[in-house]
Amino acid sequence: MRAGLDDERGAGSVLALAIVGGVVALTVGLVPVLAVHVHSQRAANAADAAALAAADAISGAVAGEPCALADQVARRNGARLASCEEAEGGVASVSVAVGVLGLEVSARARAGPPPELSRRGSR
Repeated sequence: MRAGLDDERGAGSVLALAIVGGVVALTVGLVPVLAVHVHSQRAANAADAAALAAADAISGAVAGEPCALADQVARRNGARLASCEEAEGGVASVSVAVGVLGLEVSARARAGPPPELSRRGSR
């Protein structure tokens, strides 16, 4: 019976290497996914800020051309302004892009004055 136990030497090392290999593989697989998620949040934040800046310029709250301000704010937030439109009613619509791992993550946002209350909803 003792000879059978001697045959098991090193089995713990193989198991430990397999576990470490699995953890490394999981980490290597998750890092790009998490990087894309972080950059998508950055794109969303940049789009929100750029749309608010453009809407402020449309309303006259700040001086400047709306899309130029949106571009400036997007760049300060690590994004590139992909599109900017001024809609009726003082609404600004922007789209931004952020590069990550050779890909481009984009986000859109709209900002403007609150919609008027309908007569039915107000008393």
